[in-house]
Amino acid sequence: MNAWENALENALAAADRGYAVFPLSRNKVPAIASPHERGHSCKGQCGQPGHGVHDATSAPADVRLLFNQAPRAAGYGVACGGTLRLIGLDLDRHGASDGVAELNQLAAEHGFTIPRTLTVCTPSNGFHLWFTAPEGVTVPNSAGRVGPGIDVRGTGGYLVGPGSIGTKGEYLLHPNLGEVDVQPAPDVLLRLMLPAPVAPVQRRTAPLLRTRDAALDGLVRIVAGAQEGQRNSRLYWAACKVWAHVADGHMDAATAERALVDAAVARGLVERDALRTVASARRTAGVA
Repeated sequence: MNAWENALENALAAADRGYAVFPLSRNKVPAIASPHERGHSCKGQCGQPGHGVHDATSAPADVRLLFNQAPRAAGYGVACGGTLRLIGLDLDRHGASDGVAELNQLAAEHGFTIPRTLTVCTPSNGFHLWFTAPEGVTVPNSAGRVGPGIDVRGTGGYLVGPGSIGTKGEYLLHPNLGEVDVQPAPDVLLRLMLPAPVAPVQRRTAPLLRTRDAALDGLVRIVAGAQEGQRNSRLYWAACKVWAHVADGHMDAATAERALVDAAVARGLVERDALRTVASARRTAGVA
């Protein structure tokens, strides 16, 4: 059996279990070229194959059609989200990052147990843990938000299916677990996968001094609560809001800048980088 036949057989087996699949190359990217020019926004509405994860299907006949148009396929992708509400944790182990150790540490710190769920061993000594999300919860894709070496494959993303062959080797079911059922993600872990909510800016009719304090405190809380991977963007967003208040005469520039920078440093940013981000927001707002 060659790599293409192996990939098709495994993809059909996954489709038989209800997963939506599509062919991948050895580089773990969609194996069917896009029919569009760069910059298109089509997600399969044109009816042609070549839209990556948006081609994914669980219908055996359609899986075969896709693979027939991908003669160099050596693996298959499993679409996340959908009716099965599949999500995945990609635990990388390279350099100083060890996603496995990081996840175990998070479990100990937050008091949750990692269930025995379907686990795929990757050729780079990492793991893909498959989970399901509750109905109505949309988990976005992210890199490093949960922790160093931990990427989330959510709605619009995909996992490399077991049995796929990549440039570094084969993706295999964990030998000690095998074909176990996919388990729901623990509630605490699920919350770590989701972006932190942005606190709404409330307009108040209270005295001016109290309005200043409440607005600044709210923006500081947003910076202080930012997850890794969001810290700089949240700081920039909050700084833009601060400079708008400064421009209106409703906030003291030095006080507000110091409060934001202190919150960003406490969250792990380097002070000079935080100051640079706040200054960039100031220039954008046009505040002298």
